[in-house]
Amino acid sequence: MKNNANLTRRTFLKLSMAGTAGALALPTIVPSSVFGANAPSKVINIGQIGCGRIARDMDLPGIMRHDIASVVAVCDVDTKRLADGKKLVEGYYAKRQKAVEVKTYADHRELLKDPKIDAVAISTPEHWHAELIIAAALAGKDVYVQKPLTMTLREGRAVSDIVNAKKRAFQIGSQQRSGEQFRIACELVRSGRIGQLRTVKVGLPTDPAGGNPAEQPVPPNLNYDLWLGCAPKAPYCEERVHPQKDYSRPGWLRIETYCLGMITGWGSHHVDIGHWGMNTEFTGPVEAEARAEFPKEGLWNVHGAYHIEMKYANGVTMVIDNNFTNGIRFEGSEGWIFVSRGGARTTASDPATAYGKALEASDPKILTSKLGSNDTHLYVSKDHHLNWLESIQTRKPAVTTPEQAHRATSACIIGWIAMKLGRKLRFDPVKEEFVGDAEANAMLTRAERAPFGALKLAKQA
Repeated sequence: MKNNANLTRRTFLKLSMAGTAGALALPTIVPSSVFGANAPSKVINIGQIGCGRIARDMDLPGIMRHDIASVVAVCDVDTKRLADGKKLVEGYYAKRQKAVEVKTYADHRELLKDPKIDAVAISTPEHWHAELIIAAALAGKDVYVQKPLTMTLREGRAVSDIVNAKKRAFQIGSQQRSGEQFRIACELVRSGRIGQLRTVKVGLPTDPAGGNPAEQPVPPNLNYDLWLGCAPKAPYCEERVHPQKDYSRPGWLRIETYCLGMITGWGSHHVDIGHWGMNTEFTGPVEAEARAEFPKEGLWNVHGAYHIEMKYANGVTMVIDNNFTNGIRFEGSEGWIFVSRGGARTTASDPATAYGKALEASDPKILTSKLGSNDTHLYVSKDHHLNWLESIQTRKPAVTTPEQAHRATSACIIGWIAMKLGRKLRFDPVKEEFVGDAEANAMLTRAERAPFGALKLAKQA
């Protein structure tokens, strides 16, 4: 792929040293004319499913700033959040002097029936991701979904297969793929600038234990049964679901029924970049071994401190540890490269953690080396949401495909299973199952509460 990687590398380094990383941002409004004479004139109509913290802080602003798309519908099981979502979208467009009628839906199934909606952005709790992606694909909608892709490996396989079979434009919230420093790091690693790659070290944060499990009345504005979806019945309490007064970090992120914890929450970001640099985007580990601490009291039960080691068939070992600096460190026979967000956070309520520099190496000359025609040049995306909208228009793949998203998430899930079992596991990345381990294989899927469930929906398809 021909690109201007050398120029952008020098530009990025110069801007980083000057502390002006914001200068890399794209213009707020991108006219549809930039996509060429063959670009469709029709504006892409988007339905937003889930109007919580990530939707408000990231996905809605990321989509609405581009005039090739209009958010025309919002959906949420909490009518307060639904009303806030409608107000947010209409207020944004009013300031842009853009008239958009925003419909509201309390049930995603009704939104997906709307023939005027071309695509959906899914920003819900993680236990809903797989079912919503499959439902949207079957309804003929293109899909943007927040990470991680799924809660189980079997869900991930179904999602990838169905989205590909239905030829839907797809993007996942792995926005680091659209961060220049991450692409540069992976290009340099894959082009041999640190010699033979041996180890990838991934640093992730942890979540606190705690949470009050005392049962409370279900708020009249919340459809709690629909919020639970395929998850088991459980007594309602605010710290199980989301805050009723604000958009701070919700409790469901710390409960294994709805989220596996930081191993998939942040891990799906960093493992994806690890795979990108390792050239293992379409496979997975062959061995995994881990240890972890899990809370014994309270409502919140996702893992605490942990250490994971996963070996890949190419000889590279990925080590994931909460004591490492947040980011990805590629270690080779002739040096190392470290890449991170450099202090950037998705939302103000992200957990506090130690951040390293955005891009550094054992020898600074590694970062300024020029890539030749025989070196690796990776997919260039400078705006993650725009990249998805371009994919909808052109029908060409976005920077992260369903299979790449599945493989990154599944590696995290394999690590989580190793954390839970506390012993070495062997894994077949072709068959996508553990070798000779029935207990581990039973954890590749979960029971689904009727009538909900991604795998139930996939069977119907």
